[in-house]
Amino acid sequence: MYGGLSKATQRKLDALTKELKGKGSIAVTPDTSVRSGTRLVREWRGKTHTVVVMEDGFEYAGKIFPSLTKIAHAITGAHWSGPRFFGLIRKPASNGQLLPDATGIGRCEGDRQ
Repeated sequence: MYGGLSKATQRKLDALTKELKGKGSIAVTPDTSVRSGTRLVREWRGKTHTVVVMEDGFEYAGKIFPSLTKIAHAITGAHWSGPRFFGLIRKPASNGQLLPDATGIGRCEGDRQ
């Protein structure tokens, strides 16, 4: 048979089906993956910060970082979720819908491949 779902996708669907039957709802985690070459732009305290997604990490200020969280810490001096800091994750509302990111300023500037 050609086409169809991969085994990993089928396992994920089976797990979601089981969760739906057991709980009556499904908690969906947003996909925060971005392609290599994507630029993430964030303004923080009047300064614009640009990160380029690399295959082996993230480039910021001429250095390679292993995670967005490390970059967010370098920028702010405080612990932040890197994906949230750059607007890749939005905070869920009490009714399960996604609210705009609390920071409101993170954005992607497309995939550059």
